[in-house]
Amino acid sequence: MKKEPYWLLILLLVMLVGLQYRLWVGDGGIAQGIQLKMQIAEQKAENERLFERNRVMDAEVMELKKGLETVEERARYELGMVKEGETLYLLTE
Repeated sequence: MKKEPYWLLILLLVMLVGLQYRLWVGDGGIAQGIQLKMQIAEQKAENERLFERNRVMDAEVMELKKGLETVEERARYELGMVKEGETLYLLTE
């Protein structure tokens, strides 16, 4: 019976472990792919939030361009302005 070369088996096992390491942990491996998918999902959520904010701001700009009523309303509620001849009553708790 011939004695088998164990060094070849050991070499093949070392190569297999090395390749598996690169697959799971190395650059461009599965772990990095999962991390990138999570970052993409987070960025999509942020983009959606910003898109909605921009949509609301666009609507506000259109309202402000459309007429003075909107400007007057904002001046009254946000700045507390009153027209000449009006009396402001401030209610506190």
